[in-house]
Amino acid sequence: MNKLFICLSLFVVLGAGFGSIKGQAPALIDRELIFGNPEYAGAQISPDGKYISFIKPYKDTMNVWVKGFDEPFTAARPVTADTARPVRQYFWSRDGKYILFVQDKGGDENFNVYAVNPADKPASGSDVPTARNITDTKGIRATIQSVPDSDPDAIYVGINDRDKAWHDLYKVKISTGERTLISENKDRYQDMIFDNADKLRLATRAAQNGDNEVLKIGTDGKATKIYECSVFETCGPIRFHKDNKRVYMQTNKGGSDLIELVLMDAESGAVTKVEGDPLGKVDLGNAVFSDVSDELVATIYEEDRERFYFKDKEFEKVYNDIKKRVGDRDVSLGSSTKDEMKWIVVTNSDVDPGTVWVYDKKSKNLSTLYQVREKLDRKALSPMKAVKYKSSDGLEIPAYLTIPKGSTGKNLPTVLFIHGGPWGRDSWGYHSYAQFLANRGYAVLQPNFRASTGYGKKFLNAGNNEWGQKMQDDITWGKKYLVEQGIADPNKVAIMGGSYGGYATLAGVAFTPDEYAAGVAIVAPSNLETLLKSIPPYWEAIRETFYKRMGDPRTPEGLAQMKRQSPLTSADKIKTPLLVVQGANDPRVNKRESDQIVVALQKRNYPVEYLVAPDEGHGFARPVNNMAMIAASEKFLARHIGGRFQDSMTPAVGKRLSEITVDPKTVTLDAPKADNTASAGPAADVAGKWTMSVDAGGQIIDLEVELKQTGADFIGTMASHLGAGTIEKGKVAGSAITAIMQDDVQGQPTTIAVNGKVEGDKMNGTLDVPGIGVVPFTAVKNK
Repeated sequence: MNKLFICLSLFVVLGAGFGSIKGQAPALIDRELIFGNPEYAGAQISPDGKYISFIKPYKDTMNVWVKGFDEPFTAARPVTADTARPVRQYFWSRDGKYILFVQDKGGDENFNVYAVNPADKPASGSDVPTARNITDTKGIRATIQSVPDSDPDAIYVGINDRDKAWHDLYKVKISTGERTLISENKDRYQDMIFDNADKLRLATRAAQNGDNEVLKIGTDGKATKIYECSVFETCGPIRFHKDNKRVYMQTNKGGSDLIELVLMDAESGAVTKVEGDPLGKVDLGNAVFSDVSDELVATIYEEDRERFYFKDKEFEKVYNDIKKRVGDRDVSLGSSTKDEMKWIVVTNSDVDPGTVWVYDKKSKNLSTLYQVREKLDRKALSPMKAVKYKSSDGLEIPAYLTIPKGSTGKNLPTVLFIHGGPWGRDSWGYHSYAQFLANRGYAVLQPNFRASTGYGKKFLNAGNNEWGQKMQDDITWGKKYLVEQGIADPNKVAIMGGSYGGYATLAGVAFTPDEYAAGVAIVAPSNLETLLKSIPPYWEAIRETFYKRMGDPRTPEGLAQMKRQSPLTSADKIKTPLLVVQGANDPRVNKRESDQIVVALQKRNYPVEYLVAPDEGHGFARPVNNMAMIAASEKFLARHIGGRFQDSMTPAVGKRLSEITVDPKTVTLDAPKADNTASAGPAADVAGKWTMSVDAGGQIIDLEVELKQTGADFIGTMASHLGAGTIEKGKVAGSAITAIMQDDVQGQPTTIAVNGKVEGDKMNGTLDVPGIGVVPFTAVKNK
């Protein structure tokens, strides 16, 4: 709940406003109403229907609360009390006895699973019952694999304590935290699939070459591959059919461009098509099932908006009954009672962040539970519409456009807001940033550039190796489209986004420096080489996918491509005002990515603004951090492209903004780190003597290398006419190797990061040499 509400008449509004004004512009919306803690969120109904749970603030941090089904919200009581970080995901155990949730520390994404019994009395000196960490391991990432119906006091969890790259499968007793090892993961498994009787039947894995495989697991634990598709295709199990012999799968293997729904025989791998998009335009988006009958209820396809195709008449009646009552809003069914007679229903639209209801299937009663962000004036929000335009090579790009309410829609300051991924998409509906920016007077374009998902594999694969190139063209041509339509003022266009959207922001200002008047880059990769070196160890399964879709740093051609596509390489061309935002604990886009671009600009004495939150990761979760970032961003945009902004902020936000604002002159770069994400597994044999050739800018340097290997670890020595050194911390995972060279080059100690790939008696890769950069090498094992 917001502690401070400021009368709109006291807002200080600066900037050029809305361009041409058609009518009365909506009042400036307090940023707290859009980005602050909502009053209520995440409602669920307990399996027995006795309780409603939801998330609301406890001491200004979102936590889980519970109330009786018929009780008012004022009677609700908190069951979690984490004041350091919001609880954002939770669910009920099958028997409704426990609430389970996951939590990390400071955004490091090392999640543990916690359980709390809402019926327990508060612990001594606390307002809540004790929440127990039932995976209770430091520095690991627990992944929930299955919640068995046959044993409600258990969950199956993947835990990467033995090997950071791979999750072993455990059965964990919820009531005690007792853990039983089911299987060690030494075969690159990603997901374990249980059947309707809660028996482990299938697994998925990424092959060494990046291809996707589905394996059947025998009663003896032996795995046999029964289905596969290439790294550039999509395939994988969804849920077992009610006969428990076949499994529903999604796939676009072979000649199919679009992802379709198929049934696969769980023994033979034979497939039969169930359905593709009836309109032949987009991928299968989702398949909905009944937990009571195990029947397929509906399929969903998302084009400009979602389309439902029902397979169950009763569910179709429920959906249509609700749809008639709520009008032109999207309808989604949330949690339900175990007998599926009562449902949590969520409705929303582009100008409605949502209303949450309870639907009684027997009585057909639809009662309002709460309105999401109820203090936010829906009438002040701006509609979103789907648009399409052609890119540089004629490819049609789908996008969403939001025009500020009250404007003529012409000659507007504009923000291109770029989604992350990049293998994801934007969708029609309520979007916090789109509404916030539109309220500040900006037209907002959200392009689904090539490599976005949902539009078929040709569209997806058109983005392969095109970071900063045709993928960036799709964004640039979005600006051109808006200018041609008379919507955007060509001199007042900004680019903004997080993760890949942050990369696109940096690429936009580095590769097309005349296009943008401002850029806001949030958790943004600046150097594709260092990005792939620092990915989390538990992404090892998809490392080869990154190399195939982004570029392979193990080859000279791939390395050259990635250097060319790295905004850092073209930092000397940047002449656009830039705000960089980073979480210090980000495991995906390491802080060094932001530091590098800030240092590069600082060396030119080019002004750059920098925010670093020490208690955040890949994006900001704590409201005070998020609010500080939003406040800085809107003032930055207003200064450079002329929209409105809210000058006021709460004392807590003002204090936090001061704390996370970094003077770019104080930023320094740590020594380059080796890619130590490689781990145990089927390891290549690197032991022996090798002759290595290093291409240092056209000068070939030969080194004699001798390696000693124990399992997946190795050490060694190296020597050349320039000096000698040691090789430490060597790791082998499959064919991938990483290590640190401690070299003495003409009397100067030098630490060099090694990354490579072994193919029999040959090796190739890169050395990251301080002061020189990344250089390629090849090696041949001596006979």
